[in-house]
Amino acid sequence: MAPKVLSFFTDFFVYETAKSVVVKSWTVGIINRVVQLLIILYFICWVFMHEKGHQLRDTGIESAVMTKVKGLGNFSNRVMDVADYVVPSQGASVFSVITKMVITANQMQGRCPETDNKFKCSTDAQCIEKLGSHLGNGIITGTCLNNNVTNGTTGWCEIEGWCPAEDDKINVTAMKEVENFTIFIKNSIRFPQFNVTRGNFPSSINHSYIQNCTNDPVNNPFCPVFKVGDILRHVNQSLDSITDNGGEIGININWKCNLDYDVENCKPKYFFTRLDAAFEHNTVSKGYNFRFAKYYQSEDGTEYRTLHKAFAIRFEIIVSGNAGKFNAVPFLINLVTAFTSVGLATVLCDIILLNFHKGADEYKAKKFEEVSGIVSESRNNIPYQGSQASIKALEKTTNDSGTFSIGRQE
Repeated sequence: MAPKVLSFFTDFFVYETAKSVVVKSWTVGIINRVVQLLIILYFICWVFMHEKGHQLRDTGIESAVMTKVKGLGNFSNRVMDVADYVVPSQGASVFSVITKMVITANQMQGRCPETDNKFKCSTDAQCIEKLGSHLGNGIITGTCLNNNVTNGTTGWCEIEGWCPAEDDKINVTAMKEVENFTIFIKNSIRFPQFNVTRGNFPSSINHSYIQNCTNDPVNNPFCPVFKVGDILRHVNQSLDSITDNGGEIGININWKCNLDYDVENCKPKYFFTRLDAAFEHNTVSKGYNFRFAKYYQSEDGTEYRTLHKAFAIRFEIIVSGNAGKFNAVPFLINLVTAFTSVGLATVLCDIILLNFHKGADEYKAKKFEEVSGIVSESRNNIPYQGSQASIKALEKTTNDSGTFSIGRQE
């Protein structure tokens, strides 16, 4: 046991130093230089040029968005303006443009038959089974209204709530003029770390220009007015499909700024996407719709309302981005990492030489050598003066640079 403990301590307190072994092998030499070159190119092209590894980056972008929709449409023989089809009306970053509505007018509190096919009945027992259901237009009373049977059909369960009940199965023609509606987007951003504030269109743009321009990625990239039809074409969406069923469209304003150059070069890029694309062909929940009501009161105090089931295109403006500026700290960190990573070529070549090269045994013998810390007495007692042979023997024994060359001969 004692010898093992002693061996542990003696093995622990040792010093290892590098030993230079020159391996003259074309194969290993080429692999070494190619790997080093690839590592250097990776850091230059990807880390420093593409990922801007020499910059301090600010990803905490602060943003404010204001929107305004313009356009006139025709729906159900009525002219519709912005106040009729934009919800909500505050001009926020998320808003809906209504394209179609199912209107149920003059609803009052009372009792009436359901209109959903799930609530057809022939006896009261069938309606009692549906008590507590929240899928209808009102509270099920448990009564089957067979006296409302017409044309040989069965009756309907009675509900208590707003009557008459909504029937959203009727065909309604959508408002096709929505294609020509325009959306004005005003976006201001700030990168707090660098105290840089920018807007999505230059201050030199005048009122006349904004009234007459529409955004085009090539000809008018900084016009803040977007045509709905153009947005739908960007996301490859059919106008008829999205106006009939509704949908959700994302407008992404991306700010990626290199502040090593003039701040005027910090400009946004716009991207468009169909946010509900995963449910586009879903039969359970397809498109986008919502309900709202307008309430009235008659002179005798009776309350009634007009219920609207609206199909709409929901727009969501998403602002993202980051800014970067040269900073010594990330530059030095990535530079040191680059120099350190070049040494991976040596590790790879060592693995090849020690395990796969035909001269592996010779390389192991030259690379690894144990030297005792106790100097031989016989070597220390060699006299300075002596025969020429003794001097040559001494030089041969002690004058060792630590460098060995194996492999091909020059």
